[in-house]
Amino acid sequence: MKDHYDIVIIGSGMAGLVAANIMAREGKSVCVLEKNNQYGGNLQTFVRERTIFDTGVHYLGGLSKGQNLYRYFEYLNILDGLHFKQLNEDGFDIITFDDDEIEYPHAQGYENFAKSLTQQFPEEKKAIVSYCKKLREICDEFPLYNLQVGKPYQNNAEIFQQTAKEYIASLTENKKLRSVLAGSNLLYAGDPDKTPLYVHALSCNSYIESAYRCADGGSQITKLLIRRLKENGGEAYKHQEVVDFTCEDKKITSVTTKKGDIIKGAIFISNIEPKTTLKMVGAEHFRKSYNSRIQDLESTISAFSIHVVLKPKTFPYLNKNYYHFKDASRVWQGHEYTEESWPETYMVSMGVRKNQNEWGDQLTAITYMHYSEVAQWQDTFNTVANKNDRGQTYEQFKEAKTEVFLRELEKKFPNIRECIQSVYTSTPLSYRDYIGCNQGSMYGYVKDVNNPLLSFISPRTKIPNLYFTGQSLNMHGILGVTISGVVTCSEILGGEYLVNKILATETVDNS
Repeated sequence: MKDHYDIVIIGSGMAGLVAANIMAREGKSVCVLEKNNQYGGNLQTFVRERTIFDTGVHYLGGLSKGQNLYRYFEYLNILDGLHFKQLNEDGFDIITFDDDEIEYPHAQGYENFAKSLTQQFPEEKKAIVSYCKKLREICDEFPLYNLQVGKPYQNNAEIFQQTAKEYIASLTENKKLRSVLAGSNLLYAGDPDKTPLYVHALSCNSYIESAYRCADGGSQITKLLIRRLKENGGEAYKHQEVVDFTCEDKKITSVTTKKGDIIKGAIFISNIEPKTTLKMVGAEHFRKSYNSRIQDLESTISAFSIHVVLKPKTFPYLNKNYYHFKDASRVWQGHEYTEESWPETYMVSMGVRKNQNEWGDQLTAITYMHYSEVAQWQDTFNTVANKNDRGQTYEQFKEAKTEVFLRELEKKFPNIRECIQSVYTSTPLSYRDYIGCNQGSMYGYVKDVNNPLLSFISPRTKIPNLYFTGQSLNMHGILGVTISGVVTCSEILGGEYLVNKILATETVDNS
């Protein structure tokens, strides 16, 4: 490592790697420090029985030519090496319910989306068209979502003051249609009383525009970002867990890693959770009110996932995702489960290979789980880089939950048990340890319509050379954290300058 860097980035999640690439392209000396065995945060994959599983990225939106994520990836120069498979255009997400054999598709392309739902709800065409129009209008209020210069939401404060549930209910009296429109709310841990409409719109819009899976896992995005970073003179180091920040004269001067390495820099960007960052820097370096506000932020719920290795040629590859609910009237209440009712909702997604044939080789099912269910093992930490056995009772807990979950899946996929070769699980502790999120939180901090500004965290801190990036800033998901990396770099380089740089790349490519 060098004696001193222009930019030191702590954590190699997508936002950190995007920021690293931007700054390296600007000629800055950049160093990325990652605690784990793998770069990429939620882009990490793992292999069981020669089968690749994604930890967090099950599909991506906005990746067709000219769309927002495509344009960001084009600027980052990673499109050529990536392999994607587009999901079914007439139903990339399928919403289903117990006691209802009909499958309700979310189709790609707004015209197609409206047409396919209108076929199932012919009297509701006006509501469906209004819904599509509203989503696009809201997304237009966020300039960086559309690679434009400007401050978000300056013309329309209302989008922060209405819940997604309220808006959908205002469109139609048809309760089933309401449930279908809200059916993919596991994408953002939708809460009926808190989740603002804009969160629903930003989460759903890019998938409706286009929906893809990463062939052979999302870690290919990480590998290309690391490769491009190094081509531009940047550096990245694994197994380098930052444990301390040194603050002198109201500025960060260095970070210290678990190995005892001291890395000095001019600017520090933390891609780890703000709560953790503040604790490491030291609360005394921030205003009490600011520190309290961050530490008191509510984190979104965590998840329990089962990762199934399928026996060869037993279960067909499904080029779509399923969002299933036990009860169509409780689409917004999946996180309010009891021990008896769990799981009330789940998502099923399959991995895809570069040369995918008709048979699937793996399947992942995800549902909500509160951190309190695993709190008794919270003092144990277990990653590839730092192995630790949580004990027999933890294994029994996972086995019992897996059995309950499989019984629910059997209702939807009756022959699934005979197709299973083996099952692996992730709990809130797995997400906490590998991703570094507070209590295994799926999507950072709760966005609350009752206090919209509370969960907005500026990339700037009161320490002039310390910045935040990542899903805690604005939005989660690949697109959300890509934009987060851009937002953080805009604070350093200037927003108009950076957006124009990105747009200039497009002009060169098109000419």
